[in-house]
Amino acid sequence: MSPTDTAPLLAVSGLQKSFGMNRVLDGVELEVRRGDVLVLIGPSGSGKTTVLRCLNGLETPDAGVVAFDGGPVVDFSRKVSKSDRTALRDRSAMVFQHHNLFPHLTVIQNVIEGPIQAHGVPRAEAIARAETLLARVGLSEKRDAYPSELSGGQQQRVGIVRALALQPSLLLFDEPTSALDPELVGEVLTVLRELANEGWTMVIVTHELGFAREVADEVLFFDEGVIVERGAPSELLRQPKKERTQRFLNRLLRPLDGPDPSDADRA
Repeated sequence: MSPTDTAPLLAVSGLQKSFGMNRVLDGVELEVRRGDVLVLIGPSGSGKTTVLRCLNGLETPDAGVVAFDGGPVVDFSRKVSKSDRTALRDRSAMVFQHHNLFPHLTVIQNVIEGPIQAHGVPRAEAIARAETLLARVGLSEKRDAYPSELSGGQQQRVGIVRALALQPSLLLFDEPTSALDPELVGEVLTVLRELANEGWTMVIVTHELGFAREVADEVLFFDEGVIVERGAPSELLRQPKKERTQRFLNRLLRPLDGPDPSDADRA
């Protein structure tokens, strides 16, 4: 077996990020291997979304290294160029909580925009790729619809297709079901399960613990910008070792008990 076969697809070390006086990430370390699903859980404001945005080049950390196997390797303790951030985006694609579709473009136009503009894919090829992906998530008939004509679940599935159309090495999902009505959550989780079964490498921020238990290879619990605990879902989600993790999970599993004041959103 070659070193490339065993090396993680993504290695992150010493990641730090502050907004003013607020330290959002404080030395985050993580690895993602090819075909694995890494799930990030934790209270709002704990740094989970900021991690994803740093991996995708949408945020610039104050320090730390983000290294993809085969490149790029970006050291944020030095001056980071536009080409460094572009290289990160070329290796990953992000699905946002609120879809972020272009309202003035049809579904097919939303999907082909990235491959054509960012990767120089010929229009005919981009359309063929988009039509195949829309079919696999059951949205072929919505090809020429506008986002305002879709349900929230359909919009999120288009967001997933838009990410897949870029053919990234790594898929990043920022709470992809949290903005959906409860009856629409299942259709999005079904697509994510299928992607996991197909071997896509994914980092997912979610509060859907049952889903995390089903698809994750590793779960990381974040709080106040650090990883408090990490482990296999069968261990961390059932028998967490850290008291802080236990309190967070009890809050999610027993919502009728009332909120844990320490889990209040942080600025």
